[in-house]
Amino acid sequence: MLARYMAGAVAARTGDEMSGPALLVTGLAVTGSPLTASWLLAGLTVSAAAGGPLLGVLLDRARRPGRLLACCLLGYTAGLLVVLYGLGRVPDAALVGVAVVAGLLGPALTGGWTAQLPRVAGPELLSRANALDSMSYNVAGLAGPAVVGVVATAGGGTATILVCAGLLVAALPAAWSLPDVRAHPAAEPGSPATERAHATAGGRIGGSDHGVWAELVEGFAVIGRNVPLRRATAGSAISCSGLAMLVVSAPVLGAELTGEGGHGALLLAVLAASGLAANAVIAAWGRVRRWDRVLIWGTALLGAGMALAAGAGALWAAVVAAAVAGAGVGPQLTALFSVRHREAPARLRSQVFTTGASLKITSFAIGSALAGPLAAHSASSALLAGAALQAAAVAVLTAGLRDTTRPAGRSARGG
Repeated sequence: MLARYMAGAVAARTGDEMSGPALLVTGLAVTGSPLTASWLLAGLTVSAAAGGPLLGVLLDRARRPGRLLACCLLGYTAGLLVVLYGLGRVPDAALVGVAVVAGLLGPALTGGWTAQLPRVAGPELLSRANALDSMSYNVAGLAGPAVVGVVATAGGGTATILVCAGLLVAALPAAWSLPDVRAHPAAEPGSPATERAHATAGGRIGGSDHGVWAELVEGFAVIGRNVPLRRATAGSAISCSGLAMLVVSAPVLGAELTGEGGHGALLLAVLAASGLAANAVIAAWGRVRRWDRVLIWGTALLGAGMALAAGAGALWAAVVAAAVAGAGVGPQLTALFSVRHREAPARLRSQVFTTGASLKITSFAIGSALAGPLAAHSASSALLAGAALQAAAVAVLTAGLRDTTRPAGRSARGG
């Protein structure tokens, strides 16, 4: 079951990573307008903040969450294909609207899928499975843009969306076969701290008679009042905004150092490969006791890598800096998922994950927008700003940690 889950996760997330670049390449190839291409990408990402929490509620209420995930995959795929068919045939504004609707389903491909992991792996294997799940993001981040580049070169811009759609469809069997909820998630025990925070938020651990709006409010209240969840959610969102500055400035840095912006793709590939390697070490190592501290050190290492990149005077130095940053990005993501699995009430787990994914997508978009003017001045400016954001994230992640952190092994959720 875990192998099938991982195969589906890699396919779905690679398709997700491809979707944005594919829309950019296809929009530019068909219309010749960078503005149209950028608006299509913006439409696909901007709606995630609204879609994530609602998707989470629906997944938490579903007896067969895998079937709902499969429907989200189909809807996302259909949206991309409608955009492809409509380019040059219908008004651009209408296609941006289609991208916005498709983007509502985006968090299902990330947080919504990860939220199902405890039902696949069980508490004994959850820590290692969580590291493997995080590796699927690294694989997708490495493969997605690369596949877009290869396909666009070999088959043209429109072929990229078709390949992206094929990967998303390939994930359907794995999603459809995810375990059903045999007992309502409310019956699953959460950690004592989680249940206290849930009670403080005014929610009930048992029962499923809440309305959708009530569960939305309850989910946000749990994130807001559970200190480890609030800290991890806020810190990771700030860090993701800083990471966007690294992504945006990488091509500029490559051009500044070598005269070729294409070397920026090398830096991003090193970033993803280093994150993959770091997570492989964690998966092989096994159980980690204090994920909160891994989250802090991963964020700090990412910031250190960005600061090193800002001062790089040669391509080899930038490659080393990207490797340092990646060694932080990989464990950071694994630790974030582990904190969420440990702290989220079982009945609200999907909402916690999809809401967190939505916030990260939105913060990445904000960081990208801010990075553009900075990178236009110099790559170092954007990288230093990103490093400063990592420092701010570390400050958020360490606030009050001594009073609230406990070894993960004491939690019923593990990880």
